[in-house]
Amino acid sequence: MTRQCPFDPPAELGELPPVSRVRLWNGSTPWLVTRYDDVRAVLRDARISADSDRPGYPHQSAASAARRKRAKSFITMDGAEHAAQRRLLTGDFLVKKMEALRPAIQRIVDDLVDGLLAGPKPVDLVTAFALPVPSLVICELLGVPYEDRELFQDITKVMVSRTATPEEAVKATEALLAYLGGLVERKASAPGDDVLSKLATTQFATGKMTAEDVASMGQLLLVAGHETTANMIALGTVALLENPAQLELVRSGDADLLRRAVEELLRYLNITHTGRRRVAVEDIEIGGEVIHAGEGVIAAGDVANRDGAVFAEPDRLDVTREARHHVAFGYGVHQCLGQTLARVELQVVYGTLYRRIPGLRLAVPVEELAFKDDMLVYGVHCLPVTW
Repeated sequence: MTRQCPFDPPAELGELPPVSRVRLWNGSTPWLVTRYDDVRAVLRDARISADSDRPGYPHQSAASAARRKRAKSFITMDGAEHAAQRRLLTGDFLVKKMEALRPAIQRIVDDLVDGLLAGPKPVDLVTAFALPVPSLVICELLGVPYEDRELFQDITKVMVSRTATPEEAVKATEALLAYLGGLVERKASAPGDDVLSKLATTQFATGKMTAEDVASMGQLLLVAGHETTANMIALGTVALLENPAQLELVRSGDADLLRRAVEELLRYLNITHTGRRRVAVEDIEIGGEVIHAGEGVIAAGDVANRDGAVFAEPDRLDVTREARHHVAFGYGVHQCLGQTLARVELQVVYGTLYRRIPGLRLAVPVEELAFKDDMLVYGVHCLPVTW
């Protein structure tokens, strides 16, 4: 598929009927749902399952299917099973708790900007800033040693790669489970003030969950907690540098404008370009089409967030827009648990980086950037910048 603009969904998706059949890597033909209202209808309906073990579930690739079979997380569970695991973590991601992290996140961002200003130019903003910010934050929150970041970042690259083989995906999954499982076992006897310690003492040490069960939950939080936000920081920076009037608004904006800017960039970029994957457990009508039980469904959030019936001039970046009703974090009971943390991180980053480095600019033409079409989470592999 082709992109006329690196920030837009593939043009072909917008040309399809709002509910249509598509063919996947394994020959299956799930339904692709692209209209905003239909996407929300799919994601909130109990007749549509997130269970990746069900026949007909539209896996992204053979590697993704193998990885999920080896270590299933609560985002691909339904009903009571999903609710019970999610409930174990809900208290750790309350809005008030995430807002309380803002000063610590601000210190992290300021320290990293200090390093940028004191260092050589040009610099890769991905490795020097975009990846360290959420990695430091999620490591502190979970209780994962930041000095081990190279290990889990390298493993994550394999786990989110579109080109990984099933064997490579399973090997990477098992490596991260083994690493986190070891942490869980140590924290059971020497807990700290972190999420993994809480799970280790209340779930593993009491026999309610195995070390690998806890590690599987930690794996989801660790991978999602740094990979997605890192890509939003880097890709958002590219989008703003390519839209200087919008960048100037962000640079000089107040807290309310920064909040709007984050929501608009989440809508505009929507870095999860593989859609929310589901399978029907009962017949259901969506957008005038009957989806039968056992048929796969892909809810394309990136296309839905460009629905002109919901967002005026949807292909235009407008940081003054009120776009919080986007579906970048999903919708319904499976809506992203860490969305408040991501919002706080992005507000601090976007409110600090461009203000403290007002001359920030790309060090290469945008056409030379390597965008992550080979990854399940969209972004840029490298972002050379100078000032």
